[in-house]
Amino acid sequence: MASSPDREDRLAILIDADNSNPARLPQLLAEIAKFGNASVRRAYGNWTSGHLGGWKSGLLTHSIQPIQQFNYTTGKNATDSALIIDAMDLLYSGHLDGFCIVSSDSDFTRLAARIREQGLTVYGFGERKTPQAFVAACDKFIYTENLGVEDDIEEGGTGKSGKPQPRKPVQLKRDRKLDALLHEAVDAAADDSGWAHLGAVGSNLVRLASDFDPRSYGFRKLKDLVAAHPGYLVEERASADGKTGTIYLRSKK
Repeated sequence: MASSPDREDRLAILIDADNSNPARLPQLLAEIAKFGNASVRRAYGNWTSGHLGGWKSGLLTHSIQPIQQFNYTTGKNATDSALIIDAMDLLYSGHLDGFCIVSSDSDFTRLAARIREQGLTVYGFGERKTPQAFVAACDKFIYTENLGVEDDIEEGGTGKSGKPQPRKPVQLKRDRKLDALLHEAVDAAADDSGWAHLGAVGSNLVRLASDFDPRSYGFRKLKDLVAAHPGYLVEERASADGKTGTIYLRSKK
């Protein structure tokens, strides 16, 4: 479903409370707000069991509806089934542009793929232990360990005096996967002179790896990551209005 350019995408947040951390909830919602308006907010679990007590405050504060699901049979995950059934009902209602599935469980792999088949966007959120099958099934997957780290990256923490300290230069932790992703993304976006628009490179990176995130490498934004990479030249060009700059990059090779 294509959204109108004059409104935010309408999103549904479906949280598998059994496989998510309630302490991440404020940062999770702040991240989701970058993608659209979460008009549906639900969290699934057996709220009578006691082990989900940590969610109570967050559910009330952020107006998230707890969906009760009893564990009728030992060894069967009734929570997953309830979430999937609700997701399909919401999908066929035709009122949404995308889904945010919050879980580190691979059981939602087929659900994510089915929603994408219907033309809606799927954002996945889970810990780094999340199976790759679920990560790959989402249009974009964000590791919850990366949530809320922007302030630390930007400010660099505080010293003994309690005052903000200058951020220390970040050394890029290169690996073969990152180098290969950047090479392919830049090459696909480059013009005849070899220069590529940063926005196009970013879009290519997400298509190539749904879990790509500069925060995983210690950088707040993609432009900071490529500027720190020794294999690329970065150039800022004035836009047509002369007020904003546009970032381009090219391989040094």
